[in-house]
Amino acid sequence: MIDFQLLIDSIPVLLRGAVVTLQIASLSCALGIILGTLCGLGLTSSHKLIRYPIELYTTLFRGTPMLIQILFVTLALPTLGIGISRFWGVVWAIAFNSSAYIAHIIKSGINSVSEGQREAGKTLGLSNVQIVQYIVLPQAIRIVLPALGNEFITLVKDSSLASIVGVQELTKEGEIISSRTLDALTVYLGVAIGYLIITTSLSIIVSLIEKRMNHHAQR
Repeated sequence: MIDFQLLIDSIPVLLRGAVVTLQIASLSCALGIILGTLCGLGLTSSHKLIRYPIELYTTLFRGTPMLIQILFVTLALPTLGIGISRFWGVVWAIAFNSSAYIAHIIKSGINSVSEGQREAGKTLGLSNVQIVQYIVLPQAIRIVLPALGNEFITLVKDSSLASIVGVQELTKEGEIISSRTLDALTVYLGVAIGYLIITTSLSIIVSLIEKRMNHHAQR
């Protein structure tokens, strides 16, 4: 049976873990978007020396499990003398993985912008960098915003992998409580509800942002 008193008593600890979960997801997503946008631009480049290494990078991180990447950064790199805290190791591992997916999302958005708009930018005397900055990227990001929002929500759930290396996010806090109380049913129900509240709230926020951007675009 579910112990509702234990569920209530566990809320402060689970909230503390939820804050760490959101920190991991937010930092990973921010870094992933920056790296992914740069890689996405590189994937659309006509220069093979730029495009091929990025294709190799995205293939590597999309083709291997995120868990292995987290273990490599947090446990393997320190054996090579590269010191990094487990929290930041998880953040960077998830960010690199996410950037590989975001790169292809950004690429699809860039390819969706018509060539005519680029030509119009050239006619106005804009440089290639200015065309990308003021014409291509704003439209590409608006097009792929739902996909980026879904990626952030996915990262919230993926951050649970941080528990494997001892980072005390939501799942790890639940694991600690469960090992102490021996009531896995109640505790992990609370953890699941925590993730559900976070992801549902984020879905609503992303939907509102998307509607607002579309409203401004139509004006």
